[in-house]
Amino acid sequence: MTLSRMRVPVDGIELAYDEYGRRDAPPAVLLHALGEAAEDWADLAPRLAVDHRVLALDLRGHGDSDRPGEYSGALMADDVVAALDALEVRDAVLVGHSLGGVVAFRVAAARPDLVSLLVVEDVCPPYDRERPLPQRPEGVELPFDWDVVPAIAAESGVTDRAAWDALASIEAPTLLVGGGPTSHVPAERLDEVVERVPDCTLVTLDGGHHVHRAEPERFAEAVLGWLADRR
Repeated sequence: MTLSRMRVPVDGIELAYDEYGRRDAPPAVLLHALGEAAEDWADLAPRLAVDHRVLALDLRGHGDSDRPGEYSGALMADDVVAALDALEVRDAVLVGHSLGGVVAFRVAAARPDLVSLLVVEDVCPPYDRERPLPQRPEGVELPFDWDVVPAIAAESGVTDRAAWDALASIEAPTLLVGGGPTSHVPAERLDEVVERVPDCTLVTLDGGHHVHRAEPERFAEAVLGWLADRR
């Protein structure tokens, strides 16, 4: 059901994205995790495309998007905002997993006109924690720029107080899908997100950090059911 593989210029670089569904349908925007790409949403995107124009983006440094060598959650959020402005997207359902969820929080807080409903999967803003830096696999061609890994790992292990505070300014009704006890994201951190976002519903599915992969049917049912209730 993919219509096309597209590119959009944003502030000196280009982002690649997959587009599904009808151009005149309400928009939905999907943001992947660190080291992933738009194709990670291959199960959810066609389901959303029944009723939405779905745009699944490759974040900077990932997939077919440009690899400028400079990476942060803030830069990625700026990219997404610029892409949606360029594509004249407003009032979108914004879905983000892990790093994509951190970016989605930033976008929803900074530009409420872009986001009508927010879905974030097993994520909270950065907090103090030990996060050992993984070593780059040798002799393997990666589908992303390795430089993005140390950059994001460094900022994700230190509390970003401004990002936590910004949760209170998110106007979009929000669904937070937690991964349960096998996820590395502490349940108390997700509870704190629920406390800070004005309209936030927490649903826990015991699928670990990658809920949408481990439990694709239950994840899709939870997301689509919540969206239907909010429309």
